[in-house]
Amino acid sequence: MAVDEGVAPAAGTADEETVHRLKPNAVGLLGVVFMAVATAAPITAMTGNVPFMVSAGNGIGAPASYLVAMVVLAIFSVGFTSMAKHITSTGAFYGFISYGLGRTAGLASGLLATFAYVVFEPALIGIFSTFATTTLRDQTGVHLPWWAFAILMLAINATGTWFGVSVAEKLLVVLLGTEVTVLAAMAVSVAFHGGGPHGFSLAPVDPVNAFKGTSAGLGLFFAFWSWVGFESTAMYGEESRDPKKIIPKATMISVLGVGVFYVFVSWMAIIGNGEAEAVKAASSANPLALFFHPTERYVGHWAVDVMQWLMITGSLACGMAFHNCAARYLYALGREGVLPSLKNTVGRTHARHGSPHIAGLVQTVVSAVLIAAFWIAGKDPYNALYVLLAILGTMAILIVQAVCSFAVLVYFRRHHPESRHWFRTFAAPLVGGVAMLGVVVLLVSNMGAAAGAESGSALLKATPWLVALVAATGVGCAQYLKRRAPERYALLGRTVLEETKER
Repeated sequence: MAVDEGVAPAAGTADEETVHRLKPNAVGLLGVVFMAVATAAPITAMTGNVPFMVSAGNGIGAPASYLVAMVVLAIFSVGFTSMAKHITSTGAFYGFISYGLGRTAGLASGLLATFAYVVFEPALIGIFSTFATTTLRDQTGVHLPWWAFAILMLAINATGTWFGVSVAEKLLVVLLGTEVTVLAAMAVSVAFHGGGPHGFSLAPVDPVNAFKGTSAGLGLFFAFWSWVGFESTAMYGEESRDPKKIIPKATMISVLGVGVFYVFVSWMAIIGNGEAEAVKAASSANPLALFFHPTERYVGHWAVDVMQWLMITGSLACGMAFHNCAARYLYALGREGVLPSLKNTVGRTHARHGSPHIAGLVQTVVSAVLIAAFWIAGKDPYNALYVLLAILGTMAILIVQAVCSFAVLVYFRRHHPESRHWFRTFAAPLVGGVAMLGVVVLLVSNMGAAAGAESGSALLKATPWLVALVAATGVGCAQYLKRRAPERYALLGRTVLEETKER
């Protein structure tokens, strides 16, 4: 079957039975890196998280929190990428856990991961709308309702997914490049001017300070939160060139590159203000002053104006990347026929573009419904839509990451004992899994503080129960299929394309 028709023979079936596939060789190493880093949204992570970490978390130890998180996530990625060398699937965690811990755990994890990415997009639309309305009002005096920007972002995201990953990649390269440049300009300028009003200080990057402050646990959680989405590299394996090499490299580049950037930028922002002044700025009525003050002082006022616009484009890039992730998870579940009706709907790809276009449209509709619900309820797009859905999705994805680490342990012991290694396939995934569970505990114990004005929200209180319900649904569906439709149960988490089945 011709590749450009978007279909390919199903593994282990007659040639005439076909499944729709994603367009192969559509993206290279840098493209995958950009897609993954875009989900982390550096400018959103810095301007959105660092002020809160400094004011209510571990104070000037915020950069040290990023250092600790980078080390932990790098260790996690060692096991994750070891498995990526054997299994290439758009389902990523879904496929990995299915092969390691079995189909039931795989489907439960697949639904959790899908759920996480589905709610991440409307969350990012909330912060995008906030940045857009605020910046437009402050710089032009024009006031538009936040839902107008939400509709705009929904349309952009849907269009990008419809035309394929290569189109989204090109747009994300531009958006990501500009936001990284303006943050780097501030940080490098502070460094060149001798480190701010009090000179250089190593206290912000002292790992000990990551565990001090008003609430060290809250600061560490926000640090890990800033990386959410880096693991999306594996989702683009089927669309990348030589995925066995590209995906492991892209994952480590994303973790370490983003980590070094976070540490450096947050460190320079703090000493650019001065340590005591940084805490004061982060605790003020305008916490973004933590970044705006050193930017204006060492780069120029024009850079502050530019930074405000790039906060908009940065959140747009992040939301677009999450939209792509959600569409690919929906597609991965659909093409395997978990429900027969899904195979010819969300499991289809575009005949010309090889994109999960129907899954993308479904994701757009779900996001629109969630956004409309918050709007009808009169909720704030930042304090409610962004914060509450981000916490909900983060809890789900952190649990999946932890489970994936333990799946690596079992997978290599059962299926590839010849490839076992004391560090790559045992120590690293074990430490990574335990650390991810620790981050989940940090999240649960600090949810109220992280939610801020919405700490009493019914959705926040229901978050652990919603995550448990999604996981239980996956377990229940898998067990039902095992008893009533064993032929469909056998396909769970197993890539249906011969080219991308387990290697």
